[in-house]
Order: sequence, then structure tokens, then C-alpha cells
Amino acid sequence: MILDKFSLDGKCGLVTGAGSGIGRGMARGLAEAGAKVGIAGRRMDVLEAAAADMRADGLGAAPFQADLSQPDGITTLVEAVLATFGRIDFLFNNAGMIHRDPLEAFPLDQWEAMLRVNLTAPFLLSQAVARHMIEAKIKGSIVNTSSLIAVFGGVNVPAYAATKGGITQLTKSMCNDLAKYGIRVNAIGPGWVKTDMTAALQQNEERFAAISARIPLGRWASPEDLAGLAVFLASDASSYISGQVVFIDGGYLAS
Repeated sequence: MILDKFSLDGKCGLVTGAGSGIGRGMARGLAEAGAKVGIAGRRMDVLEAAAADMRADGLGAAPFQADLSQPDGITTLVEAVLATFGRIDFLFNNAGMIHRDPLEAFPLDQWEAMLRVNLTAPFLLSQAVARHMIEAKIKGSIVNTSSLIAVFGGVNVPAYAATKGGITQLTKSMCNDLAKYGIRVNAIGPGWVKTDMTAALQQNEERFAAISARIPLGRWASPEDLAGLAVFLASDASSYISGQVVFIDGGYLAS
């Protein structure tokens, strides 16, 4: 039956940046589909609260603290997840950071920090998880978080735009390299989502109104709106989809 292909029963995976926002919404959806989900991030108190909330509903979740700006932290994270679950069937590279300043004033340290977290960390995590999948002969799924900003550039976010553009191309390159192992690689391109990362825009009445007016569905997304696509891309229901960036934006790019 087709609905059986959406089930993640028996599968285990990792979602980074899952203590709050988009990552938390996707992690909950994956767990509701039957998976055991490792939720990773910087703040253990936030992660533990998120995991406890999921476990209270009978879902499989475990928190993992990780500094994704450091290569050693990435290696330690993958080892910890494997020690806990024994396998990784899917990886969601969702953790990210943003800094807003116009190009002429953009600080170099922020540029370099964002490259490490938004682009280098997904590369290294994907590399480590892909090696595990190849060795264990797991036909898994890797999903990156891109952004509308990868398409239209944004304002005062040169580093964020560069990293999300990079994530889009990294997704396609990884697809080509890992296809022979049966590993699929895709990306989710969120539209305007109500999270802490977009708090400044939400509080700017003029900017919020302008963005909202362009969204055909008439509202910003909630993190839970991304859960269905996350489950689809992690599951066997998307077994012939790879190298794609799927935008979930309420129609924004079409308007």
C-alpha cells in the first residue's frame, strides 16, 4: 500500500538545529512517522526539553549536544548517534546561522563563522554519514536545508545567501557522487517561516506586511508545515527523487 512507503518504522536518523524552529518541527514529524530521531544542537537544555516533549507523546528522540563549527565536534556527534541508535538511515542538515549587515559593513568574522556552520558543517556531516551508509549498505537519504535566499539573494545577508547557494549546489554534487550507493540527496527550501531566526523581520511591520502580501497562501509558515515534506524525503515514498531542491513557500516564488 502506498501509505506504507511513507512509514519510517525501524529507521533512525539525525536532525541538526533541532532544538527549536524548523529543525524541531521536522524532527517531530519524522518521529511521528515512526523513526528514532537524534536531535542535535548547541544548547543541551533546549535539546533535552524538545526530546522530553517528544517522548511524552511516545515518540523516539534523543538529544545530542554538538558544536558544528568544529570538525572534531562533527565526528563526535556521528559517533554518539551511532552508539545510541546503531545506524543512521537519514540525515537532515538543518542547523544554520544568520547575520544581517549591508555588504559594505559586513564583518569578516561573521562571514567566516557562517561558512563554517552553514556550509562546511553540512559537507563534513554528510561525508561522515555517507561513509557509514556505504559501509553498512544503507540506501539512505540526506536532506539539506536551503532557502528562498538561494534564489533571489535577499537584502543585507551576503554570507547567508552565499552559503544557501552553496548548499543548493552541494546537494546536486552529492547526488551525483552518492547515487551509485543508492543514497539520495535532496534539499528543502523553506519560505518565510515564523522562527527565532526571522524574529527581526516579523517585528518590522512594513517588511512583514510586504512579504506577507506576496505569499499567495496568505500567511507565513509554521515549522510544522515542513514536517510532511521531511517525512516524504526520508521515506521510501521518494525513492526515485534525488538532486532536487523542493521549495515550501506558500507560492512565494510563483508570485
